[in-house]
Amino acid sequence: MKTRLQESLIERIQQLKKEKNAVILAHYYQTPEIQDIADFVGDSLGLSQNALQTSADIIVFAGVHFMAETAKILNPGKKVLIPDLDAGCSLADSCPPDEFRKFKAKYPDHVVISYINCSAEIKMMSDVICTSSNAVKIVESFPRDQKIIFAPDKNLGGYINAVTGRSMVLWNGSCEVHDVIKAEAVVKLKADNPDARLIAHPECKAVILELADYIGSTTALINYTIKSKETRFIVATETGILHQMKKSSPKKEFIIVPTDETCSCNDCPYMKMNTMEKLHACLHNEQPELILSENVMQQARKPIMRMLELSE
Repeated sequence: MKTRLQESLIERIQQLKKEKNAVILAHYYQTPEIQDIADFVGDSLGLSQNALQTSADIIVFAGVHFMAETAKILNPGKKVLIPDLDAGCSLADSCPPDEFRKFKAKYPDHVVISYINCSAEIKMMSDVICTSSNAVKIVESFPRDQKIIFAPDKNLGGYINAVTGRSMVLWNGSCEVHDVIKAEAVVKLKADNPDARLIAHPECKAVILELADYIGSTTALINYTIKSKETRFIVATETGILHQMKKSSPKKEFIIVPTDETCSCNDCPYMKMNTMEKLHACLHNEQPELILSENVMQQARKPIMRMLELSE
């Protein structure tokens, strides 16, 4: 039950959206109230596609910094806002551009496929971008003898190598939210809930993925729980995904894999930096605005557009 204060905040945000011809895009890892007020909720691929297609003058990206960057790269003439400019990403941070440039130089005959969870500077050094939804398809679009660097997620890259039989060179990066999930916690949950299906995001470590009944992107995981005849699921990814799962399948049970012995929720601290209050202030003040140089947008746009073309 929403309080009057919460209802008032929702009304003001809705009014500002109309006045400013703004659209709110939100990732599945945002808080439930932000997901509910968004015009589109999705994973990185869906959000990229919607950012490209929107007719709004202002894009408010309720996600993390690299996502807002992607929206700006795809819409250089639009104003792109993010509720908290400090909402970063541990995976993107694990791949500093200067270090990656040196790494890339060691493999001059390799193409670079970068996971969308990276900075604009890394995208500029990439031949094509991928998301967890289309990663296998993007990799398989290259000939079998093509040498590939995959960055920045070693877990996703290792999973793709296993699925495709490739031997891509992997950058040693990871997402702290998925990398922290322990096999012991998963094994215990499976033992305590033998009738539950384990579903996992491919950013998890290989040992977790080997235990999983189904592996997929956030959108794929949600769709799996909708279509499955099973009624109980152990979920190995960020907690925010449960909101859409519960909305889509209210009679099913979802158990998030805890991050420690205290059964703490597996929350991304960066995703949760965005709040309804910040969302309202961001729309009202049209700040913070995501700014990128023309050169960065032009160079980073090429591998993103290639991804979108290959995903059609």
